[in-house]
Amino acid sequence: MGLNKKSVDDINAKGKRVLVRCDFNVPLKNGEITDDTRIVAALPTIKKLIGDGGKVILCSHLGKVKNGPNEGESLAPVAKRLSEKLGKEVTFVADYNVTGEAATKAVENMKEGDVVLLQNTRFRGAEETKNGEEFSKELADLADLYVCDAFGSSHRAHASVAGVTKFITAKGGQNVVGYLMEKEINFLGKAVEDPVRPFVAILGGAKVADKLNVISNLLEKCDTLIIGGGMAYTFLKAQGYEIGKSLVDDTKIDYCKEMMEKAEKLGKKLLLPVDSVTIADFPNPIDAPVEVQVYDVTNMPADREGCDIGPKTAA
Repeated sequence: MGLNKKSVDDINAKGKRVLVRCDFNVPLKNGEITDDTRIVAALPTIKKLIGDGGKVILCSHLGKVKNGPNEGESLAPVAKRLSEKLGKEVTFVADYNVTGEAATKAVENMKEGDVVLLQNTRFRGAEETKNGEEFSKELADLADLYVCDAFGSSHRAHASVAGVTKFITAKGGQNVVGYLMEKEINFLGKAVEDPVRPFVAILGGAKVADKLNVISNLLEKCDTLIIGGGMAYTFLKAQGYEIGKSLVDDTKIDYCKEMMEKAEKLGKKLLLPVDSVTIADFPNPIDAPVEVQVYDVTNMPADREGCDIGPKTAA
């Protein structure tokens, strides 16, 4: 399958302001990045645009930002790590407004090959997550071209992912994908359209509701579908097992039963956990040590919460 999207290789970024939506949603502990995989993954696209002489403006969300802008969810540590990885200074715009005067000035001062990182897009709250027109336009006003390289966010209709593209197009700019997106799209396309068999798909995540179509479609394409993570407990409950205080979507029990029947009818394997790691309660703070017990799914206690698959399932 060819990529039916324009990529960074199809644009000439020289002298142009290029807004790049990255996925810098990295885990932080006491202000330090504990895993910079996502930063490293973004480097090829950024280096390509620097090499072309573009003025590279990076944006990303970090965390869920439930209680408004705060230093704990600032992208400052990302700017620091990016500077180290690129071997050049990344100008960080710390302004919680993301696209305000500080951002405009920083962009005005850019020379070809410079890199600016804007503050956490979710500091704009619902303007970002509800795809606000004003915020989308402000982002687009900073740039001539737009590159989406945030595969992990690309399904969300947020201002920095979707809304901005409309305003870039309106002023004659182009919207393209970066190398990371290109790789994911090509890989996914090939995997699903023309898979090497046996084709096994693994699904996790918390909610069955988010993956309804995915589960149904994958059953038609794959040979084996393995379900883990939080959504497994809804399936286990649909099988009639006790799941205690585990995450469950009671409105999707019948759907889970239908999917198990569909798998059987199509002669596909639908594999569910055979054991589960359980806790009495979530720890506070969340990263404090917690006592866990493993139970087979056939005898889970009613007063414990299943967190994930156990060792037998993993094996």
